[in-house]
Amino acid sequence: MKEKVIFLVDMQSFYASVEKAENPHLKNRPVIVSGDPKRRSGVVLAACPLAKKKGVANASRLWEAQEKCPEAVVLRPRMQRYIDVSLQITAILEEYTDMVEPYSIDEQFMDVTGSQKLFGRPEDIARSIQDRVMREMGVYARVGIGPNKALAKIACDNFAKKNASGIFYLTENNMKTHMWPLPVGCLFGVGSRMKHHLRRMGISTIGGLAAFPVELLKKKWGINGHVLWMTANGIDYSPVTTASLDGQKAIGHGMTLPKDYEHFDREIKVVLLELCEEVCRRSRRSGVMGQTVSVSCRGADFDIPTGFHRQVKLSEPTNRTQDVYRAVCRLFLAFWDGKPVRRLGVSLSQLSSDDVWQLNLFHDYAKNMSLGYVMDGIKSRFGDTAIVRASSLTAAGQAFERAAKIGGHYK
Repeated sequence: MKEKVIFLVDMQSFYASVEKAENPHLKNRPVIVSGDPKRRSGVVLAACPLAKKKGVANASRLWEAQEKCPEAVVLRPRMQRYIDVSLQITAILEEYTDMVEPYSIDEQFMDVTGSQKLFGRPEDIARSIQDRVMREMGVYARVGIGPNKALAKIACDNFAKKNASGIFYLTENNMKTHMWPLPVGCLFGVGSRMKHHLRRMGISTIGGLAAFPVELLKKKWGINGHVLWMTANGIDYSPVTTASLDGQKAIGHGMTLPKDYEHFDREIKVVLLELCEEVCRRSRRSGVMGQTVSVSCRGADFDIPTGFHRQVKLSEPTNRTQDVYRAVCRLFLAFWDGKPVRRLGVSLSQLSSDDVWQLNLFHDYAKNMSLGYVMDGIKSRFGDTAIVRASSLTAAGQAFERAAKIGGHYK
């Protein structure tokens, strides 16, 4: 059987690269794309290589980045434009194979196993992709190559991003000399907390994890321990699939508040209602209902983190805003410590089709459900703020602000 050839194609400093590609006068200037510091979201989302050379790092605070690189041009993100460019890049990749799986807005997996007779060796295909994306979109792509998704991702993050060609092929033959000496935190799937646990066990490198008795890892972390051991040994059976986003298990929405919200009646419940509205609208759009409602809250004090995440199972599935809102309010009031709130979130899980529901002699469920779908139709036709609840017109309301954003950032 022919060995798989999987690519992980990553766009360098994607947001900043898009801005520089569309503004030639920024070509030789350091560029930082950051949230609006006036709304307490001044975090670096992307920094171009010129800014990174001055020590600017993604996810750092904007004021810290400006201290390191005062000459940097700071731009507010344009999320809709980045999504459009990402989709255009996907279209380019799909000219090489029909097996393209988006991993994030700037990373995509490709299975080019069957494309080699048309386009040549894996390295040739990677160079062709780099040329196309740069020529058509003005963005530099790095390509990690491997026999599976895990090795392709490790090849991209640890080697392709750091060499001159922007391409690296990690195979079962060379992974012992290239991948195994890397710190264990470089392994795909190992976060900061897991890295800390592994190092306490004396495992400091990927090779050390690969040689560690798998039974001990399984005893400590179950299936996750086995998966980590497999990844360290270059084993990954997950396919590249275009259906990776199918079968959604939960629908949720959260937001960071523009200021500390202290009062439940005047402020907090207004945002909770808006979040419930958005979650239920997305549920109706997907044709599902949920039976488990969750609410999360984060306190305003970053030095002493507070908050909670709690859920409750309803008597029957629903996608009605008022049903979810009542459950969310009960949960919030039961677990809130009364201190100022910085972030709120609502989600709906245990999803099922909205084609079938339990009949009730005392409630016209069909009529109540239809109201939500009518509101959705108005918003789809005339815009998200064409119809809003009266509470969203108060000072605490965030519906109009959220309508101007994608993923928490302005379109």
